[in-house]
Amino acid sequence: MKKIGLLLGSVLLAASLVGCGEKKAETAAAPAPEAEKLPIGLTAYRFDDNFIALFRKAFQVEADAAADKFNLTMIDSQNSVATEKEQIEAVLEKGVKSFAINLVDASAADGIINLLKEKAVPVVFYNRKPSDEAMASYDNAFYVGVDPNAQGIAQGELIEKLWKENPALDLNGDGVIQYVMFEGEPGHPDAVARTKYSISTLNDKGIKTEMLHQDTAMWDTAMAKDKMDAWLSGPNGAKIEIVICNNDGMALGAIESMKATGKLLPVVGVDALPEALVKIEEGEMAGTVLNDAKGQASATFKMVANLAEGKAPTEGTDLQLDNKIILVPSIGIDKTNVASFK
Repeated sequence: MKKIGLLLGSVLLAASLVGCGEKKAETAAAPAPEAEKLPIGLTAYRFDDNFIALFRKAFQVEADAAADKFNLTMIDSQNSVATEKEQIEAVLEKGVKSFAINLVDASAADGIINLLKEKAVPVVFYNRKPSDEAMASYDNAFYVGVDPNAQGIAQGELIEKLWKENPALDLNGDGVIQYVMFEGEPGHPDAVARTKYSISTLNDKGIKTEMLHQDTAMWDTAMAKDKMDAWLSGPNGAKIEIVICNNDGMALGAIESMKATGKLLPVVGVDALPEALVKIEEGEMAGTVLNDAKGQASATFKMVANLAEGKAPTEGTDLQLDNKIILVPSIGIDKTNVASFK
């Protein structure tokens, strides 16, 4: 019995030593404590914006993959300049090392940049570009986005192709596109450029246009639906030939409105939201323009991460800055190539 007891004791002792060894291995492989991670910040003008939601999701994926090195704080500015400023000040006080910022109002960039300069915190603005003067005022200010002029041009080219390939779209046979236009925020640079260049591109190619209605829907699906309801029930309802939208969110609202009335008019948007791509495949939407949320989020994260570590913004990446700016290409998407973007 004594021998059996000694043997059992030896087995238990060996097992306990193995258990200790496993715990040590687990501890060695554990990620760094939160206090040792580099804090980085991200703001968005509105978390519930369709494009911003895609961007944040992609940015979060990048941050999760580097969670052993960075501690990310995300803040919703709730479409308020005052809220945005207060939140940025609060995060800066906590010692954030770099920031990704989506401005509520691009014209208010100077005040935000001054806050960052005081703390010597580098910033990558995304989606809403500050003025060239504001960007030049801070060496550590960068921008990732798209060329809004190019997006308007790509949208105009989509409409040109659609119009020429489908003569039946000319409902009254006058050779003129009678259209309605949904704009984003009044005065927003992207909204202004997309509105201007979508139409000027058509006119430059010899296609005449007539605007029946043009109004802001603030990038919002529900607001666009309400306005489309009014336009369709108004005196110009039967005259509309094409619906042009500054973003896919408003395009989806217009489509929802038309479904309720049994109409099927060609609708073009911008952003290439997953829902829009499905609508294009199903024939409910004519086209959209790529506003690559994943590509912009990836570029923004890589630069923010480098800046937090004290590196050059594009170090170790294939990103190419042009005067502190990275622009992602704008590509027209319709039924002929939509499968490539899903």
